[in-house]
Amino acid sequence: PPDSDEGQLRSTLADRSRRFVWLRRGLSPRIAQRIHDLGLPGLAFRREQRRSYPLGTLAGHIIGSVTIDNRGIAGIEKFIDETVGVEAILGAKPAAKVPVQLSLDIGVQFALEDELVRATRHYAAAGAAGIILDATTGEVFAAASVPELDPARPGQTLEAARLDKVTASTFELGSIFKLITIADALDAGAATADTVIDVRTPLRIGRHLIRDLHPAGRPLSVREVFTQSSNVGAARLALAAGSDHQRAFLDRLGLLRGGRTEAGIIAQPNVPLRWGEVETATVAYGHGLAVSPLRFAAATASLLNGGLQIEPTFVRTGHPARPPGPLSAMRVVTTETSAVLTTLMRRNVTLPTGTGRRADVAGYEVGGKTGTAEIAIDGKYRGDQVLASFVATFPASQPKYVVLVMLDRPQPAPDTAGQITAGHNAAPTVARIIARAGPLLP
Repeated sequence: PPDSDEGQLRSTLADRSRRFVWLRRGLSPRIAQRIHDLGLPGLAFRREQRRSYPLGTLAGHIIGSVTIDNRGIAGIEKFIDETVGVEAILGAKPAAKVPVQLSLDIGVQFALEDELVRATRHYAAAGAAGIILDATTGEVFAAASVPELDPARPGQTLEAARLDKVTASTFELGSIFKLITIADALDAGAATADTVIDVRTPLRIGRHLIRDLHPAGRPLSVREVFTQSSNVGAARLALAAGSDHQRAFLDRLGLLRGGRTEAGIIAQPNVPLRWGEVETATVAYGHGLAVSPLRFAAATASLLNGGLQIEPTFVRTGHPARPPGPLSAMRVVTTETSAVLTTLMRRNVTLPTGTGRRADVAGYEVGGKTGTAEIAIDGKYRGDQVLASFVATFPASQPKYVVLVMLDRPQPAPDTAGQITAGHNAAPTVARIIARAGPLLP
């Protein structure tokens, strides 16, 4: 073969202590026939089973990949090898083991991936990620990272751009974190939706100045802090509670730990080395703490499903690898707090002044929150380089599904009026995903 080391090959073949040497594995039938026709003595061919992925890159990051010996090295492939066990099957004999049934829905997965690819191109983004999960069971119906990964090409896992953004990466997700901050304040009894916060002037902490992108010029109620996405309001709420209280709440939601799913490791969050007043304020609106999108989606589901903690899973309920029943009985917020949060999410989509109004889809009662996080480059945040995200739930009257979409460094497009904020790109992307995936969800 042209990519072989001829000297090494000659040395290997001359080694009389070896009775067998692989020259090449995975040959196509056409090439194997051409070699056979050479009539070279000593050459033989061996048929081997080989993993096939007829759906190509669909769910590639979740499915994972195998070695040339069909040993799982990533994703569900590795989970099956290490946890469930592999049963060798030759011919038409049925397997005795219970099949591993994934929670992924092929139609929902395709809709999610297709819209993320379209959004990446339309907004000239460097990449994207998306998740759709069941808010009550944690089952993931679809999860995608763009650029895609082909399971049949394990070497692609070494390409930095193809690193799984859903589970294996962490990001400062921006103002979607205000959902967490307000949930903490409401549940602790430190504020109600009607509590008024003075956001008329920027908040100064030492040499740091916290501003609102679009200052209201007047005090805002907590519900307005949410719908108008006030950084100053969120920071003041978090500072009133204190850093210890903030950390305890984040920990309760699972946002200060990594973890593992059947698809692999959930990345450890990148937490501040020092957690003082400045960090408490910035974490309140999604800067200074980087978490995996899957962890955040699960935390959102826990807040909106009535307040019970869920853990994300890629295996359908009832499989021996995942016993039936609730994943957790731990309560993270009261049912009353959960109800207020879903109301705020819905208002943010239905109000003309809401940052999530472009995410609305007729008939699906969508609620959601935008997040536009400046990206730190060489230690300095850049206003022209952002991570745009949108977290949604539907139907808001009784949350069943959570959708999270993230666009990495989107650029202005003809329909964004020169803007790169999440309300102009991530929100409409979520709307298109829900319009396509909604009719397919159980």
